[in-house]
Amino acid sequence: MMARIKAFVDKYVERFMSRKLLVWVATTVLLVVDKLDGEQWVAIALIYIGTQGAADIATAWKSGQLLKKD
Repeated sequence: MMARIKAFVDKYVERFMSRKLLVWVATTVLLVVDKLDGEQWVAIALIYIGTQGAADIATAWKSGQLLKKD
C-alpha cells in the first residue's frame, strides 16, 4: 500500500519540482510556523545549495563542459 502511494506521489512531484526543492519548501514552511529555528533552516538551505551545485558539476563533467577551455 505504501509503495503505491509513494509511487503516485513521486510521479506527480517529479513533474512539478525536484525532491530537494520540496524539502526546502517544507522547511521554509516549518520555519514560518515556528517549528524550526533559523539555524536549522540555514543548515538545510546550505545542504540544498551544496547538493544542487554538486549535481550541476557532475552534469558538466559528464558532458565534457567542465574541462573545455575557450
